[in-house]
Amino acid sequence: MNRAIVHMDMDTFFVSCERLNNSKLDGIPLIIGGGDRGVVASCSYEARKFGVRSAMPIRMALRLCPDAKVIRGDYELYSNLSHLVTEVIQEKVPVMEKASIDEFYLDLSGMDKFFGCYTWTKEIASAVTKETGLPISFALSTNKTVSKIGTGESKPVGRLEIKELEIKPFLNPLSVKKIPMVGDKTFQLLSRIGIRTIHTLSEMPVLVLQQMIGLNGKELWKKANGIDENPVIPYSERKSISTERTFTTDTMDMIELKRLISGMAEKLAYQLRQDKWLTSTVVIKIRYSNFDTETKQIRVTYTSADHTLSRVALELFNKVYTRRMRLRLVGLRFTDLVHGNHQMNLFEDTEEQMNLYQTMDQIKDRFGAGAVGRASGFDFGK
Repeated sequence: MNRAIVHMDMDTFFVSCERLNNSKLDGIPLIIGGGDRGVVASCSYEARKFGVRSAMPIRMALRLCPDAKVIRGDYELYSNLSHLVTEVIQEKVPVMEKASIDEFYLDLSGMDKFFGCYTWTKEIASAVTKETGLPISFALSTNKTVSKIGTGESKPVGRLEIKELEIKPFLNPLSVKKIPMVGDKTFQLLSRIGIRTIHTLSEMPVLVLQQMIGLNGKELWKKANGIDENPVIPYSERKSISTERTFTTDTMDMIELKRLISGMAEKLAYQLRQDKWLTSTVVIKIRYSNFDTETKQIRVTYTSADHTLSRVALELFNKVYTRRMRLRLVGLRFTDLVHGNHQMNLFEDTEEQMNLYQTMDQIKDRFGAGAVGRASGFDFGK
């Protein structure tokens, strides 16, 4: 049975959400991001014509497009609309994977005998726009890689089908940067030896690519040749991640307790970023020496930033710890998780914070999660 894999992507999702709320923003250069020292989370096609791109410093973006309107962004609006889009799609397809807040894969394999897969996909896309007011693009092909590249090529509001015999002619003339796993460093490495198109890459010996890039060389070659066996993974939200500490001796040492909570928040936030999750609810749990247990929680905008989560956790602790009594346990949980990445934190992060997170995570990846952290989370007495 031939596979039928669809990639759906909301068009400039954050921008579209803002325009849904305010029609005066239609047709103007629009930048979503945080403050003068922040970075671009998203931008409209009108701004992109001037060279504005995601993750670019706001100051640079405004030099390129001085007339752009900058909006800080509304996490709650975006997450609510993302949930609505997810519900619309999930009701209509047998297997759906939510790849990010605004990106979906659908497996329609075998459905041609009931409907035409392309016709059905168009109906799903139309239903999303009708029920949410948001534009969406899609591409249908035989695997995830080709359909994702196809969506990128079809935007905005694109509708594209790439049949099996059309895959190579479609991919060949495109830049290798169109392959999802090719970042700037890999592109520069390939460019230095004259590999700039997918066609050239597809003809490279696999062993040469493995020598250049490592284990990913074979996977890159397969993608360049339109081969991708990765399945569509049925969507389910991970419920939570948590950690807790039971003390050997009950304590009411506030400095130690707050240090511990701050350290917990940082370690859980690092885990979120590693697994590409964002949390929207923080829960603090305490157990007094008499075994009374209390919890308190608060909704937050989707994030994986430990400076945000640590602050919220400490604020919750101050609210839940109301008795002058020793504690025997403290716990922290992040729940209501969704798949996503750090782009949503671009609304609140400065360029310096983004660079700091990247550097700290690289150190943790190499030397372990406890290799580096914020001073507030370390116990210097041990």
